[in-house]
Amino acid sequence: MEAEAYRGYCLQSVAAAYDVVLITGGEPTWEVPYLRDCMVVSDPTDQAALSAAGRTLAERYELAGVFTWTEWYLVPVARLARQLGLPTTMPEAMQACRNKATSRALFARHGVPSAASASVRTLAEAEAAAQRIGYPLVLKPAAGAASIGVIRADTPEQLTAAFAFADQASGLGREPTSVLVEEYLDGPEVSVECITYRGETTVVAVTRKTVSAPPFFEELVHCVDAADPLLGVVAPVARAAIRSLGITDGASHVEMRLVGGRPRLVEVNGRIAGDMIGHLVHLATGIDLPRAAADIACGQAPDVTATRSSAAAIKLLYPDTSGTLLRLRLDGANPSWLERAHFQHQVGDHLLLPADGGNMWTARIGYLITTAPTADLAQARAEQTARRIQFHVEPRPVDEPAPAGCQV
Repeated sequence: MEAEAYRGYCLQSVAAAYDVVLITGGEPTWEVPYLRDCMVVSDPTDQAALSAAGRTLAERYELAGVFTWTEWYLVPVARLARQLGLPTTMPEAMQACRNKATSRALFARHGVPSAASASVRTLAEAEAAAQRIGYPLVLKPAAGAASIGVIRADTPEQLTAAFAFADQASGLGREPTSVLVEEYLDGPEVSVECITYRGETTVVAVTRKTVSAPPFFEELVHCVDAADPLLGVVAPVARAAIRSLGITDGASHVEMRLVGGRPRLVEVNGRIAGDMIGHLVHLATGIDLPRAAADIACGQAPDVTATRSSAAAIKLLYPDTSGTLLRLRLDGANPSWLERAHFQHQVGDHLLLPADGGNMWTARIGYLITTAPTADLAQARAEQTARRIQFHVEPRPVDEPAPAGCQV
């Protein structure tokens, strides 16, 4: 049910304005109340299967548009839209988003401030790139998502393990399996949430982020403030990055770091942000990103007018160690500013941190969302609520089998 916990607000928003027919990789459950029809394909990244399902639905209904908020489906869905004669950013632009090596080349060609980067396939190539770029470095899959396989290396000794970590994660999909060796951008991380319609980009919000200590880049807190003074600083670079990739229509989640106070690109994701960031934007500004993306997909001008000026934060909950979750509860009464608390694991589950071979889905306990007039207060309220959560994780050796009934 984690799709509902993180993307349910998107489907609910779109279904409030449109009849929705869904192509999905599994039988729908929580989605059913929002659907008019559905087709299940075993692998939505399989272009032939996805296109066949799309043609079948087009025979049943007069389709107005097609889009996705799932990173792995961006290119196949853009191709499907083009095959059906529906509005879309060109698939080649979506492919440029998915392949971070291509993105870096386009950023350089168009003068968008980015990071020095090299695409490698072997440890020897990674070592040569490291000598050229210099330490510290970031290694990542060329086509990944959700910070999976992203790791920092500070020395040649750390590079071997870091390359193996990123390389293992690079084979998760059908897309390029190379690893990027990149300059580490030392500065605060932010993302810029954007809506592009017919080549014109509106910068909707800035998301400030707190990430875990090196070597991993697990995201711990996101905060959106409608009055964030960074908007004017990051907007020109976000627009330039989107333009350089050829994105003409849709939502974009543009990640960057502020190095010496100046924005430099990490990557552009051609979709609504994950981790409930789109929901934070709605709470803080009143702008509905899923509805805007659906309107654009149907060839309609989106409404990106802010109707409120507030702040919202999400705190993502992780244990300090891998192990079995033995206790989990939220004590006390819930104030009105606690918009929601969600636990994605339960007692008896095994939690596996990235350091032990896990990822955000195996490690994260859940999240809290809080609102406030300002970003500082929203984050303080999230921390205050987190202190009310009682949980205990019993550590165990990572090579020890999980107890019966535990999820790994």
